[in-house]
Amino acid sequence: MKYNYAFKSDKENVVKIVGRDLGISTKQAIEICSFIKNKPISKTISILEKVIEKQIPIPFTRFTEGAGHKTGMASGKFPVKASKQFINLLKTLEANAQNKGLGTELKIIHACAQRASSPMRHGRKRGISMKRAHVEIMAEEMEPVKKDKKVKGTEKQKPEAPKEEKKVEVKKEVKPDVKPEVKQEEKNAYQPSPEISSVKKEASSKAAVPEKQSFSEVKQEDKK
Repeated sequence: MKYNYAFKSDKENVVKIVGRDLGISTKQAIEICSFIKNKPISKTISILEKVIEKQIPIPFTRFTEGAGHKTGMASGKFPVKASKQFINLLKTLEANAQNKGLGTELKIIHACAQRASSPMRHGRKRGISMKRAHVEIMAEEMEPVKKDKKVKGTEKQKPEAPKEEKKVEVKKEVKPDVKPEVKQEEKNAYQPSPEISSVKKEASSKAAVPEKQSFSEVKQEDKK
């Protein structure tokens, strides 16, 4: 029966895998899927191996029932059995990428878990349903990061900032108000003749200073 993936992509650099009817808890699988998203596969496998050794816990943010507080997080668990199943799926995903001609540097772009059919147990545990889950994972080839090659003894010189040109203030020369020069001919036209000027001076001097009379002339006037 064909499996319908929840996430569909037709890119050539994408590989996918699905684990059907895995004997793990669906709640634990959902928490692991949310934890490994957007991480490289090589790093994810090393983390899950430390989870099996109970060195690094996986944070539980949704199904926190029975999850105690761990160092560096609020609540977490050590899902050993589910981590082993995820490691097998990731290693198979790397093999699928090699068969497709892709590189080993892969990044997980999609991971989800769904509840599968839960058949009943038999024997002494009859009447108890089994835990089953479907897990699907998709990964994409990572683009190599280009690094600038540094030559020994030379360093990249930062571009110098453009120098600001100093504005030179030009002071405007204020010219004093210069009266227009009058030609000599015009001056001579306005200047009075020397005879007229002398007459004017005499008249003004006589009007200003009265003539002194002698003492005898004053007595004669009194007698009259």
